[in-house]
Amino acid sequence: MKRIIVGATGASGLPLLIDVLRIIRENADDGWRSTLILSDSSQTTLQWETGLSVSDVRELADDWYEPTEIGARPASGSYPTAGMVVVPCSMKTLAGIHSGYAENLLLRAADVTIKEQRPLVLCTRESPLSPIHLRNMQELSSIPGVRIMPPVMNFYGHYTSIEEMTYSIAARLLSPFGITASGYQGWEGLEER
Repeated sequence: MKRIIVGATGASGLPLLIDVLRIIRENADDGWRSTLILSDSSQTTLQWETGLSVSDVRELADDWYEPTEIGARPASGSYPTAGMVVVPCSMKTLAGIHSGYAENLLLRAADVTIKEQRPLVLCTRESPLSPIHLRNMQELSSIPGVRIMPPVMNFYGHYTSIEEMTYSIAARLLSPFGITASGYQGWEGLEER
């Protein structure tokens, strides 16, 4: 079994979380499982952006924990995971990860992921970026295994809907773990067109 901790914060971008969980579920036959931690703020944004309830989203995950469960299994390096993705990752959460301020389970799980040298993908969401945001991202990106992956769209995929674009970004967020999304088509080179 290959488990990914999936954290979500209150930043805009919760449709990406839904696709990330669905893609992990699509890869269950390859042993992939998800452990979900929704911050309190994400639960508010979730309803606004997706129309889904917290229980709807928890059903997409294999396991889930409340952010207040600081003593739960993901708070320990002995909890075996392939790494963690935070999607979306607010600047507040980014700052907490950057400073090691593990005040809740989501921040503690990210802290553990770094200390255990497992992959940590941060789908940072903010615009414009302040010098503080950029400094936090730059310093975190210098840690082996930490990837800063804002939800940047591409145009070479010739997407016809926002849903296709969202799926593409979600697929790219999971690529560092070796997960392949069935509906994702990456760059094939100009000679293929």
